[in-house]
Amino acid sequence: MSNFPKLIPAFTVQIHLGTPSPIGTLAHGPSQLHAPFLPDAGALVSEPDYPLRIDAVFLHGSDFLRFDPDGSRARLEVASALRDRATGAVIRFDYTGTIDISGPAGRVLKDLPGAGTTEFGDACEFSMLFSSGGQAKPGHAVTSAKFESGHEALRELQNKVYVGSGRFVLEEGKPIVVEYKISEVVA
Repeated sequence: MSNFPKLIPAFTVQIHLGTPSPIGTLAHGPSQLHAPFLPDAGALVSEPDYPLRIDAVFLHGSDFLRFDPDGSRARLEVASALRDRATGAVIRFDYTGTIDISGPAGRVLKDLPGAGTTEFGDACEFSMLFSSGGQAKPGHAVTSAKFESGHEALRELQNKVYVGSGRFVLEEGKPIVVEYKISEVVA
């Protein structure tokens, strides 16, 4: 189909979550939860054919989730930093978004019986832009994010647009993992 953007597979991201901490109901309304990223765990790795080569581990990160009063959506605010193993470069990876928590992703976030590994798209569908918008589909999330790095080899990250799809991976006795498949959008 002509004139539509094309997707180039770019990265796989795995975020290992620590124990969430309820912050409680805030003065401006919503209940909030903090989910820390486990340091020196998880990764952002380039796909084999993607020209920007990254193999990075998370240094730190936090996901602040605000739940709508009616319990239908969670609003994400994520800030993190990774270190590329080859160059030592630090990469900032932030995103915001909205998750419809009526489906499988909601069972994971609410720690409900029957929660399990979700399909790609059930945890997070997101567009990695400096700003973006969109309508969330039931059981999905739409977020906007950005990559930044001052390292010469990775500086181009901040000039590209990315989209992705995510899932939760649950394994007995292990931390929850949020996994994304990310593609670059090209004209």
